[in-house]
Amino acid sequence: MNKTDLAKILSVSGQPGLYEYVAQARNGAIAEKLDNKKRVAFGSNAKITTLEDIAIYTSEGELRLAEVFNALHATLGEEDAPGAKADSKTLEALFSKAIPNYDADRFYVSHMKKVVTWYNELKQHASLDFMTQEEREAAYKAENEEA
Repeated sequence: MNKTDLAKILSVSGQPGLYEYVAQARNGAIAEKLDNKKRVAFGSNAKITTLEDIAIYTSEGELRLAEVFNALHATLGEEDAPGAKADSKTLEALFSKAIPNYDADRFYVSHMKKVVTWYNELKQHASLDFMTQEEREAAYKAENEEA
């Protein structure tokens, strides 16, 4: 399985699940739902965030989402993360074990629910092996040389 490029994995405000960026549209973006591969066009007013741009707060600063997912994977092994419907104590215990220095004053249970939902979706429909910035740049360069 290919490495997952978190710069192309999108979270869209108000839309459930994750999307993979496909192409630029005239006034927005075209993306493919990760779980069912259906294509969707989002207008320029859609609030789209790449998972690459998301980080959580820790006592030492911010921790990129790829590092959070890696810490969860190291803690959970091949098990799925508890679902978003899990009680807050279960989620807090998981994050305390995986990321002991997370900032409880700024990283809330509601954030944890999103992170575990994304983690499970990536685990099921993509890969928990993430591209580095160097790999992303090399892939981009190779794509543009072909064109």
